[in-house]
Amino acid sequence: MVETVIFIFEIIGTIAFSISGAIVAIEKKMDVLGVMILGLTTGVGGGVIRDVVIGNTPAQAFISPIYSLISIVVALIIFLPPVREWVMKENKFFQSFLLITDSIGLGIFTVVGIATAYAVVPEHGLFLLVFVGTVTGVGGGVMRDIMAGNTPYIFVKHFYACASIIGALVCSFIWDMVGSVPAMFVGTGTVVVLRILAATFRWELPRAE
Repeated sequence: MVETVIFIFEIIGTIAFSISGAIVAIEKKMDVLGVMILGLTTGVGGGVIRDVVIGNTPAQAFISPIYSLISIVVALIIFLPPVREWVMKENKFFQSFLLITDSIGLGIFTVVGIATAYAVVPEHGLFLLVFVGTVTGVGGGVMRDIMAGNTPYIFVKHFYACASIIGALVCSFIWDMVGSVPAMFVGTGTVVVLRILAATFRWELPRAE
């Protein structure tokens, strides 16, 4: 049951992040290879970093290539001229769509990172769980932004990494009390709600001007 939920979560998160990666590549006017690579990097990058951190090697993305395949296929679909033109033309819808997909991906990968740490690391403290969850959530996006030549999203956009950290804390705290599956749903929901509220009400951390 838990394995099935994690697998479904990972597929949804991979699709969501691959969409955001492909859209960033299209905004940068990259060719089809660049769109595929940014979609792939965003879709599986956080999981690769997570697996290296906890010593779960080879990384899951290389053992189960379905995640990489899904990332590439989704990126190619976004690159198709009718889809690409529609996405770029409907700018307001595109911004909302990107926010929602990116928030879902962030929430899902945050809790999947925690679930993986629980499964792989016998002695998992709260710091490890939250760190691994956050890295899994934001890692792919950081790699995407660096490759696209942008300042990483987590350093400049409203409440991004903080939403992942809070969601990871909530998920980790209630994991043993309510069970793994409810904790993952609550953790994901926490991240998504915080991201949407932050975007709606312009929550910002103090920054250097």
